[in-house]
Amino acid sequence: MTLAYPAARGFDWKSALAAAAIVVAAMGLGQIATMPNLPWYETLNKPSFTPPDWVFGPVWTVLYVLMGYLFFRIARLPSNVEGRNAALVAFAVLMAVNVGWSYAFFGAHSPTLGLADIVAQALALAATIALFGRIDGAAAAGFLPVAAWVAFAGALNYEIWRLN
Repeated sequence: MTLAYPAARGFDWKSALAAAAIVVAAMGLGQIATMPNLPWYETLNKPSFTPPDWVFGPVWTVLYVLMGYLFFRIARLPSNVEGRNAALVAFAVLMAVNVGWSYAFFGAHSPTLGLADIVAQALALAATIALFGRIDGAAAAGFLPVAAWVAFAGALNYEIWRLN
């Protein structure tokens, strides 16, 4: 399935700036909780499949850029496209829950709260994929790497919770 509705003609700077603002805000807000708490994270017992610390930044950066592009694909559509606004709200909820994980896990020093947030993320991600899919199948499919990483992060978070 591809784009069900034609996008506006020309480049939509307003939608592009909104996508960039959401992505940059989410990344920045997450870092506020994460960076000062990395020394705490280093003290935790971790499973053997934990990637090196330097992997997380680049992976999340790529995923945020991808999600920003997927948001842009939907945001640039005419406002009267059925389901567009619901899809954009679902995406905003996904971003909020995603940022919330940094505060739950790192900020609160709580793998338990992190796990609860991962469940919320999975639900928000499923809703976002479903709503994007009604409008733009390629945008919905674009979330598959995000879903894979969230599943991996959930397994990692679970094991950290279990080991600590």
